[in-house]
Amino acid sequence: MSADDFYSELPSFSDFSTVADLKDYRPVPDDWCVLAADIVRSSDAVAEGRYKDVNMVGAAVVAAVLNCVGRERVPFVFGGDGAMLVVPASEVAAGREALAGVADLARQVMELELRAAAIPVAHIRELGGDIRLRKYRLSPGNHLAMIVGDGLAMADRILKDPDACAPFTVSQENTQLPPLDGLSCRWEPLPAQNGHIVSLIVKPTGRKSLPEIMNDVAGVIGFNPLIDDARTKLAEEPRLKFRFPPRGLKLEVNLTSAGKTFRGWSMALLECVFFVYGYATGRRVGPFDPKKYFNELSLNSDHRKIGDSLQLVLDVTAEQLAAIRDSLAKAYKAREAVFGMHVSDAALMTCFVEDIGKSQHIHFIDGANGGFSMAAAEFKEREAALSAP
Repeated sequence: MSADDFYSELPSFSDFSTVADLKDYRPVPDDWCVLAADIVRSSDAVAEGRYKDVNMVGAAVVAAVLNCVGRERVPFVFGGDGAMLVVPASEVAAGREALAGVADLARQVMELELRAAAIPVAHIRELGGDIRLRKYRLSPGNHLAMIVGDGLAMADRILKDPDACAPFTVSQENTQLPPLDGLSCRWEPLPAQNGHIVSLIVKPTGRKSLPEIMNDVAGVIGFNPLIDDARTKLAEEPRLKFRFPPRGLKLEVNLTSAGKTFRGWSMALLECVFFVYGYATGRRVGPFDPKKYFNELSLNSDHRKIGDSLQLVLDVTAEQLAAIRDSLAKAYKAREAVFGMHVSDAALMTCFVEDIGKSQHIHFIDGANGGFSMAAAEFKEREAALSAP
């Protein structure tokens, strides 16, 4: 196996309850590179009610790089207001070009500043971090990377430090439009059925393992998000609402069809018409098989993942929400775990459909009105307080 094929040839696992088995994580090759991107002052955009815009740009980072490099070759973690991808040495130049294109497009079309960097894995290891991963199988042909080693957290710190990031910053000069085929935001927000959508970030400090911490949470809310697949799914058909035309269609067309707006609108509306027909009748339309698609949709989402920390989007009652907060507050006070959370009444879903006929599609889930961006800010505050003398 060549270094370039490391991720595509990596064995996958399908039981999420084993995600914390650290012995099964494999180090990425030393010559790989972390492509890191996030939106500057995303909290300002959240305050202006633009978190869907923020999510769309974060998903565009993933879509652009995967369209350039290939989805089966590149592990990634979507973070709400940005993303992290780990690419082979041979694809760094293409990845940088894709990032630069998204950053330029975000600035011109969305008036959002996206900072981006390409940070060598070797440099992260020199600083004491690591990037080790496993490949979680969502459904046949669809995977999510689970990543540990504090390398992504270190890349995030480098990205946000102008001096540390200077050698790795992605230049935005002479950019080209990035390939954003398949990126869409056509579903209405997914409403909370139990009252509250919580975007949750949890990281053990070493005194307790992640399964132990989540077992404590399970004891007070009645289910374990690491184990209970049915209770954690959000993108299920009863919750899905499709409006024609979709509210997010203008955002999608502006971002994915810059400079080709008429053609972009025409294609997007035509696709929506075919989708609505299949959605309403249950009949197959070309490569779109509604029954098959909805079964896959509930599986192919990133509502549970590991990106140096456990990241969850859950639908819970007021009582369960209070119990989660109390359980994790006790763990934090005992210096067993750090956590951050954000609560809203709905979740947002942004989609990347590479080939619907071949069942190749992934759906990025985040809480509305700030989601993981706000949860991460709270997480970092607690982490800094815990490490303070």
